[in-house]
Amino acid sequence: MIRILLVDDHPVVREGLRGMLDAHPGLEVVGSASSGPEGVALCARLRPDIVLMDLRMPGGDGVEATRKIIAAHSSTTRVVVLTTYETDRDILRAVEAGAAGYLLKDASSADLAESIRAAARGDTVLAPTVAAALVSRLRGGEPDRPQLSQRELEVLKLVSQGCTNSEIGHSLFIGESTVKTHLLRSFGKLGVSDRTAAVTRAIRLGLLPVG
Repeated sequence: MIRILLVDDHPVVREGLRGMLDAHPGLEVVGSASSGPEGVALCARLRPDIVLMDLRMPGGDGVEATRKIIAAHSSTTRVVVLTTYETDRDILRAVEAGAAGYLLKDASSADLAESIRAAARGDTVLAPTVAAALVSRLRGGEPDRPQLSQRELEVLKLVSQGCTNSEIGHSLFIGESTVKTHLLRSFGKLGVSDRTAAVTRAIRLGLLPVG
């Protein structure tokens, strides 16, 4: 069972998400919060697998709450941003805070449920328009030959070897949230939205060795 905490300042949204997600097998909403600070406190008490985090809330910023949750619970809890905002600034702030995904509130019930399952498996999940925005914002060099940093290539190489984010962090002596940040930046530069596609494209472009 994947245990989910909802953080959103709109009661109607929280109740709608609860009803939507509880209807999917294997998903359970275990709590809800109306602000970032309340979400941080509830996360410490409930230890959910996934936090669905709104970005802009009057009672506390979702990005700062994401940063605090990842700093305290990165080994047990993943944060997925669920918002109506898709500006470059919002996306990058969430990525830098360690979010495992960035989804928009117009996602279908089935897509949202599958994204939550993917995030719980350790994958990074991005709405298509968000992936496109990251491409535009982060990609360097020629369109068909993105320039990945040495660290991004090191992370992707370990991904290609089947390593989890935790194993990659241990191998490179960096935190799991930092691994996720490198992955999201790689996804943006490569124009993909998941680990498998990133490795496949990097190999096809000659950025990673075959095998």
